[in-house]
Amino acid sequence: MSVLADPVFEGHAEKSDKVRQELESELFTGKVEQMERSDVIHMTVSQVLDSNINIEGDEFFAEVVNDVEGESGVIIPKGTFAHGKISKTTEAKRLGRSASLSLDFDYLITPDGREIPIEGKMSTKLHPVAETSKIIAQDLGYTLAGGAVGGFMALNWLGLEAAIASQGYTLAGGAALGGVLGLGAALIRKGNSVLIAPGDEIKVKINTSVPLPVYKDSALMQHEMKYPGLDITITNIKHEEDPFGEVNTITLTVMISNMSDKTFSGLDTALVNDYNSVFRPSIFGDTKLMFKQIKPGDKVIGDISFAVDNINRRFWLTIYDRRNKKPLTKISVDNAYKKVSAKTKKRNDKIRTRKVNFKKEENLLDIE
Repeated sequence: MSVLADPVFEGHAEKSDKVRQELESELFTGKVEQMERSDVIHMTVSQVLDSNINIEGDEFFAEVVNDVEGESGVIIPKGTFAHGKISKTTEAKRLGRSASLSLDFDYLITPDGREIPIEGKMSTKLHPVAETSKIIAQDLGYTLAGGAVGGFMALNWLGLEAAIASQGYTLAGGAALGGVLGLGAALIRKGNSVLIAPGDEIKVKINTSVPLPVYKDSALMQHEMKYPGLDITITNIKHEEDPFGEVNTITLTVMISNMSDKTFSGLDTALVNDYNSVFRPSIFGDTKLMFKQIKPGDKVIGDISFAVDNINRRFWLTIYDRRNKKPLTKISVDNAYKKVSAKTKKRNDKIRTRKVNFKKEENLLDIE
């Protein structure tokens, strides 16, 4: 029995090694680069983290939102998952001290299934000096507001004549009373709770040095679907705010050469993400192509905007057949983003992260 079993085992091992080598040759260039200590990776969490609900030790996953590149190419692709735990929580306290969440990350799971051990950290807690300055600035606002209200109350109660007769002392007294009331509000004011939601970007600092293989460009290209004669090129991709200040708009600059037998307009287009959610053109963004008819033989260039639920997901620009509502073509936004200028990428990174304060909006109906 044992004589027959050995050759079977060895043959299986050789086959597995061969498959693994073939897979690695398809994915990697053969070069290895070091992810250095103090590198910062942008991620978004896959579920809500709430300082009022989550506790220390809770596990979660986050997803890398853009390719991490070394000198020779991509070493951590977008879509890589990171396993993390909540290492510390603090509650919101009086004197305006906000809650905080501290997150630890211990390994990455790449799209090709590799598990990479790391040591990464992220915290919403401000530096003590910055936190104190923030509280002082906010409390000064409370006190000034209280002073203004107090002066207004004195003017209403005692009248303009009394203010003139007392050479303004009634107003000063009212302002002082208002200032005291404002200071009292500042002393009892409770800080904000923390909420990190999917779509919010977090910056994770890496504290270990890890050698990583460099991916081939071809290995990271997303699948596309083309229609004969319909040539579409995405030349620029901008991340923008909607009128309410939310960074949820993607504006594409596209070149279209329609040598097919189809007629369509911007209203026949959509962005479709990797969860198959469909987002139609937004009236709050650029509408140059939204209502334009593109007939056989037309060549056009213009912008079109889409409001999405999570700007960090993978997207495909999709054009639908007017008759049967089925996709004619699907062009990967991620593929196009690799060719976007470094200046545009830097601008997009800045606009996506500049307003993230992880402040939880409290329910006004909640009563403590």
